[in-house]
Amino acid sequence: MGRILTLLLLGSMFSLTTYCQYIDSPEKRSEKDKSEHMYNIKPWIDIPATVVFAAVSVNGFRIIYGRDSIDAGTVLSLNRNDVNSFDRPVTYNYSEKAKNTSDLFFYGSMPLPLLLYLDKNVRKDGLRVGLLYVEALGFTGVFYTTSAMIANRFRPLTYNSNVPMSVRTSGGNKNSFPGGHPALVATSTFFMAKVYCDYHPNMRGKWTLYTVAGGLAATTAYLRFKAGYHFKTDLIAGVVWGALTGFLVPQIHKNKSRNKNMAKFSIFPNYENNSTGFTAYYKLGKNS
Repeated sequence: MGRILTLLLLGSMFSLTTYCQYIDSPEKRSEKDKSEHMYNIKPWIDIPATVVFAAVSVNGFRIIYGRDSIDAGTVLSLNRNDVNSFDRPVTYNYSEKAKNTSDLFFYGSMPLPLLLYLDKNVRKDGLRVGLLYVEALGFTGVFYTTSAMIANRFRPLTYNSNVPMSVRTSGGNKNSFPGGHPALVATSTFFMAKVYCDYHPNMRGKWTLYTVAGGLAATTAYLRFKAGYHFKTDLIAGVVWGALTGFLVPQIHKNKSRNKNMAKFSIFPNYENNSTGFTAYYKLGKNS
C-alpha cells in the first residue's frame, strides 16, 4: 500500500509540476513590463484578507489542538474494518521516528522562502512577496483547520492496538483530514519555486525547481503515512491543496501584462468509489 501512495503522490507531483511549468514557460518582456512590479497588490483587499486568514488559522489551531482527550472506550470501539479499503492498511502504521522527521520538514519549510531575498530583484519587491507568502500560509491554515473541525476524522494510529493508549487518546488524533504537514510544506516550496520562476522567466530547467518542491512535499506526506498520522486520502488532499495554493496565490496577483500564459491542459488525481485515477481538463479556445 505504501507503493500505491508513493505512485499517487508522484503522479500528483508530476501533474502539478507539468501544470506549473506550462504556465511559467518563457515569454518576451517589454521595457514597460520590466519597469512594473511583478505582483499587483491591492492593500485594501490583500492586507485585511491576510490578517483574517492568519487570525482564523491561529484560532483554528488553538481549537483543534486543544481538544479534550478521547475517551478510552471510544478508542477501543474503533474498528479498522469501518475504514474504506484504500485507507485501511495505514491503520497498521506507527513510527515516532517518522513523525519526528516529518516535523523537521514542517518547521524547516516555513522560513525556506526567505532564501528568495538573496535575489536582488525579489528584494526590491520584498514587502509584496512577503505579504503574499503570509497570505498563502493563512489560506492553507484556514483550509486545514476548518476541514479538521468539520471532518473530525480519527488518525490511523487510533485504530492500532500496538500504539500506547496514551498516544491513541490524544485529542489531536481527531485531526486526520487533511494532511496539514504536507499541505504547508507544499505551500512553502511551490510558492518559492513559483516566485523565483516569475522573476527569472527565461531560465532553463524550471522543472527542477518544481520537482524539488514536489519531492519535499511528497517526502513529508510519506513520513506522515509511515508514522500513522494520516490516511492516504488525507495526504493527497493536503499535498494538492498546498501546492495549488503556493502556486496560485502569486499567479493570481501577477500583473496582467506579465500573466499572458494560461494553461489549457491540466490533470489531477481523484479517488471515488474505492477506485483511483486522474481527471484531465482541457480549455477550448484562445487565451485572452
